[in-house]
Amino acid sequence: MELTSLSQPFALASLALAASLLMSCASTSSTATTAAPAVVGSIAKADWGAVDGKPVHLWTLKNGKGMEAEITDYGTIIVSLKVPDMKGNVTDVVLGRESAADYVARTQYFGCTAGRCANRIAGGKFSIDGKQYTLATNNGANHLHGGVKGFDKVVWSGEGALTANGPQVTFTYRSKDGEEGYPGNVDVKVVYTLTATNELVVNMSATTDAPTCVNLAHHSYWNLAGHESGSILGHELMLPAARYTPVDATLITTGEIAPVAGTPLDFTKMKPIGRDFAQMPATKDDPGGYDHNFVLDQAPKGEQKGAGSMWLSAILRDPKSGRMMEVWSNQPGIQFYTGNFLDGIPGKDGAVYQKNGALCLETQAFPDSINKQGKAGWPNVVLRPGQTYEHNMVHRFVMAPGNS
Repeated sequence: MELTSLSQPFALASLALAASLLMSCASTSSTATTAAPAVVGSIAKADWGAVDGKPVHLWTLKNGKGMEAEITDYGTIIVSLKVPDMKGNVTDVVLGRESAADYVARTQYFGCTAGRCANRIAGGKFSIDGKQYTLATNNGANHLHGGVKGFDKVVWSGEGALTANGPQVTFTYRSKDGEEGYPGNVDVKVVYTLTATNELVVNMSATTDAPTCVNLAHHSYWNLAGHESGSILGHELMLPAARYTPVDATLITTGEIAPVAGTPLDFTKMKPIGRDFAQMPATKDDPGGYDHNFVLDQAPKGEQKGAGSMWLSAILRDPKSGRMMEVWSNQPGIQFYTGNFLDGIPGKDGAVYQKNGALCLETQAFPDSINKQGKAGWPNVVLRPGQTYEHNMVHRFVMAPGNS
């Protein structure tokens, strides 16, 4: 079927969900007559240099259906993700760098886990239970993506496994009390699974021994035409979000929750990203483009086995190749960013990444939520002892005929 014009995204999502449920039922039926589900795919581990005197590895996950992911334990970065189109042409759809040393020199947050608190915290300050904490500031006067040395810039411990769902790698890290100014020791786990149904599943969790702020995000830069193919302004996007969180001149949320209707931020129906792009002009400190948090409608909802209830968070499509990605998550917000600060950074395979050469779709709690606690509609990002933070997401790749 031709999906060039997706004017009914929720119908599409319902079809995708129905297909998912049918596959789930089929799987349940088949496993009832067999001793155990078959293990699908493969996983391999290779040395990939060292950072801070610690060995770094590159994990390669293959699902046996044409998809392949390369992931490093430095920052839990997805270095590459190869996805087939309808004709079987396989393309790497995420931006990345050639080596661990290149990521140390400049990451741009390519493919990483951002934390302990993703996105921005105003003035690098927040309070919990009446006590104020001061964080590292690395984005003007503000704190961004965990600070000077956030979770994207440390070496995690990795462990691979072949599971019934597909090849999987689990990364763990202990963020010590006082790291980048945050209180409490936090134990973090990030699990990547590449399923036989062409899904990249990301499950994040954390526990703490003292009240602290936790808001993790996955930060891949997506270009469904291929990481080296240039502008994503021709991609089509749907965000099931009737509202967003406005920001000030320093990109700090104002505390308001506003409607997208009548603004260039309205992606409630599928549209080319470039259609209203000119209405997002550059300013003195901002090169222009989309870099906004959207308040997800949290519908339609789906049920992912082992990951809890999630809702549709985005649908992205490249009309030329026909590659389409659905994002499902259990988070209240999603940051849509059009790679505005890409400025010719060298990438993989000799590629050079320019402005708007990729986009990010970061499911998350709202930016600076820690300083909006108690405001109507704003999520709680304080993690306390005895609680477990859980952030689950699925990137589901659907192949539909393209225009080429």
